[in-house]
Amino acid sequence: MKGIILAGGTGSRLHPITSVVNKQLLPVYDKPMIYYPLSTLMLAGISEILLISTEAALPAFKALLGDGAKIGIDLSYVIQDQPNGLAESFILGREFIGTDRCALILGDNLFYGHGLTDQLQSAAGRKAGATIFAYQVQDPQRYGVLALDGSGRVTDIVEKPADPPSQWAVTGLYFFDNDVVEIAGQVRPSARGELEITDVIKTYLQRGALSVEWLGRGYAWLDTGTNATLLQAAQYIGTLEQRQGLKIACIEEIAYRMNFIDIERFRELADNYGESSYGQYLRNLATTL
Repeated sequence: MKGIILAGGTGSRLHPITSVVNKQLLPVYDKPMIYYPLSTLMLAGISEILLISTEAALPAFKALLGDGAKIGIDLSYVIQDQPNGLAESFILGREFIGTDRCALILGDNLFYGHGLTDQLQSAAGRKAGATIFAYQVQDPQRYGVLALDGSGRVTDIVEKPADPPSQWAVTGLYFFDNDVVEIAGQVRPSARGELEITDVIKTYLQRGALSVEWLGRGYAWLDTGTNATLLQAAQYIGTLEQRQGLKIACIEEIAYRMNFIDIERFRELADNYGESSYGQYLRNLATTL
C-alpha cells in the first residue's frame, strides 16, 4: 500500500502567519505539523509516500524531509496548482499509485490514541474496498457526517448538514483499493467547484464496500486549521509529552520501531539535532534500545 499526504492550500484561516509559510510547516509544540500525518502513515506500515503541495512550498518540504531515505522511506513530491478538492489527490497521484492500494491523509490532521496503530494496520490490511475513520464531535455541522441505521450501519454521508443525522464525523484519513483512481477520475466538481472526497466515499458505500474504524473514547483527532485549534493541538501534545516523557510523532523512533531503519541508523539520526529537547530525547532513547 502507498500513502499520500495532501499538504497544499493557502492556509488563509491562519493568515498572516501562513502568508509566507505553508501551514503544514508550522510547529505543533516541538515538531513541524507535517510530522504528524507522516507518522500516521508510517504506523500503518506505509513506506512509499507522496506529498502533494504548492510549487512555492515544495522546496521547504524537500529541505526538511528529503527523499525520506534517512528514515527508511521513499518520499516523492508533486505540485497541486490550486486547491481543487481532496479527490484530486488521486488524479495527481495516479502514476505514483499505479496498481497499488492507497491511503490519503490531510496534512493538518493529527491522530493519537492507544490502539491506533492496530486500527491503522487493520485498515491497511484490507485488500478491497474503502475504510474511513469516524470520530464523535460536538459540532457535526462543520463536517461530513455519517447517517446510521438502527443497527449502527452507515447509510449515507451528509456534508456539513444543518440538521446532522449523528455526531460521527468523517476524519481526514482514508484507505482505498486501487479502484479509487478510476472513481476519482469520474467525480465532477461540486457546487463549490471542488472534487469532493465525499463523492468518492459514497461510491464505495453504494457498492457495499465501505468499512469504518470508530475512534471512540481515549482517542484524539485534532484539526489544526485555525489559530484556536493550532494552539489546542500544541497544548495537547505538550501536556502528554511532558507528563509521559515520550514523544508523539517522532518519525525517527517510529522508523526504528517499524523496522524501516536499523539501530545503527537510529543512533546516527539521534546526533543530528544538537542540544534541542528533540535531539536529547533521541539520544536518551538510543542508549536504551
